[in-house]
Amino acid sequence: MNGRNIANLSPREIIDSGINNIPEDRQKRGLVLDFTVAENLILENYHEKPFSQKGRLNHKKISGHAIELMEKFDIRPRNDKQLAGELSGGNQQKVILAREITNDPEVLIAAQPTRGLDVGAIEYVHRYLIEQRNKEKAVILVSFELDEIMDVSDRIAIIYDGKIVDIIDANDADDADEKTIGLLMAGGGSSNETE
Repeated sequence: MNGRNIANLSPREIIDSGINNIPEDRQKRGLVLDFTVAENLILENYHEKPFSQKGRLNHKKISGHAIELMEKFDIRPRNDKQLAGELSGGNQQKVILAREITNDPEVLIAAQPTRGLDVGAIEYVHRYLIEQRNKEKAVILVSFELDEIMDVSDRIAIIYDGKIVDIIDANDADDADEKTIGLLMAGGGSSNETE
């Protein structure tokens, strides 16, 4: 990435620059519901080897890739030909997670990645976000769930009225408490106001 401005880049150029994202709405922005699980798992790299060559898809490689990821990310049922729209919400999210993480991004933006998921699926998503962080990848978690932010984050940037009003260390018990963060979220201001 090297500090490059991505504002005017195409989605392909953004992905190629090392930025991937787990979108807020998995059904509208994260998946093509009428595509199979296998097809959804290669949405961002269908045009590359080993999935295609000279414009022709290699269905055997695509299927093998899907079966491997379905096992690794516990996507159920284990049917790579299943339509993504027929999966449960948690399994749909696992398909997105598998695709985005497998592409090994330098920056992973996760917007509301656990919305509508059960407790088991939430823990699963958190585990993979933390794993990316531990690999020294940048993970930007955008969430309205304060507990989630406090459980998963190293640093918390609080936004009010479209501006970052403070950035706090999530491990600092004096600053990283619900009352302090809630006050900042409500426009309570900060001595460290950031433009």
